[in-house]
Amino acid sequence: MVTPDEAIEAIRGTGGAQPGARALHAKGTLYRGTFTASPRAAELSRARHLDGSEVPALIRFSNGSGDPAQPDGAPGVRGMAVKLTLPDGSTTDVSTQTARLFVSGKPEGFVDLLKAMRPGPTMPLRLTKYFLTHPRVLGALPVLRDANKVPASYATIEYHGLHAFRWISADGNARFVRYHLIPVAGVSYLSGATAPDLSPDFLTDELKTRLAQGPVGFDYRVQIAGPHDSTVDPSVPWRGTETVTVGRLDITGLDTEREHGGDIVVFDPMRVTDGIEPSDDPVLRFRSLAYSASVQLRTGVARGSEAPPV
Repeated sequence: MVTPDEAIEAIRGTGGAQPGARALHAKGTLYRGTFTASPRAAELSRARHLDGSEVPALIRFSNGSGDPAQPDGAPGVRGMAVKLTLPDGSTTDVSTQTARLFVSGKPEGFVDLLKAMRPGPTMPLRLTKYFLTHPRVLGALPVLRDANKVPASYATIEYHGLHAFRWISADGNARFVRYHLIPVAGVSYLSGATAPDLSPDFLTDELKTRLAQGPVGFDYRVQIAGPHDSTVDPSVPWRGTETVTVGRLDITGLDTEREHGGDIVVFDPMRVTDGIEPSDDPVLRFRSLAYSASVQLRTGVARGSEAPPV
């Protein structure tokens, strides 16, 4: 089985995981906001942040690579991570990105792809071999291509959770869901010819201007698993068509308090709360271990008991 350190080393081999930065999604900005659940949310889960009360939110928008200087106009996956603070002071995290699917159903498949992507004259041969031995990835290529389009704004793209979570209602009923954050402003992308000419930080600059006019909103939706949908393989799309809007996330401005003076912020999808349980997806559970390795790399600090159990 692949280890978190091996995954970090593979990321480094592609030019990512630089010292002092996150292994992936290295370039990002923190924002503050609020989340308010809809009445339907409490029907699906007894989690405290879904009871309709307004709760504080910490949000991080990011580019997907491990290069903290990546220009915003470069193609790539974008991320939106959310940390919600519950009434008792505990937190729960939501991790989403522009890709609807992961490249593999197991951590080993992802690491193999990273190794195949190492720059060098033999990279085309390595990639060809990878696709021959992982033919399902070819079917996901259109999804991954769309996820790499350059948005007009961080506020004009959809973000998707890759993993399934079990939501448990007050009466004990349970169902598996996947998360989707849908922009209230609508979806808008830039043309490939326009994006390279923009400022390297245009996404952050644009969002600052947009926030000066008022909050930036996202509808928080969950897709409910159908009877044949896999809850353990993030590389497989779901056929279930039932979706429920479970709340509204409003981003109100920049965060100026966190990640100063040695403060560490980790958005970990395994950090759940009563009423929500992680699935047995091996990629989901590996991510928590990889985050701990990434924190150690960029700060020299072990997460220890702060990390959710896996």
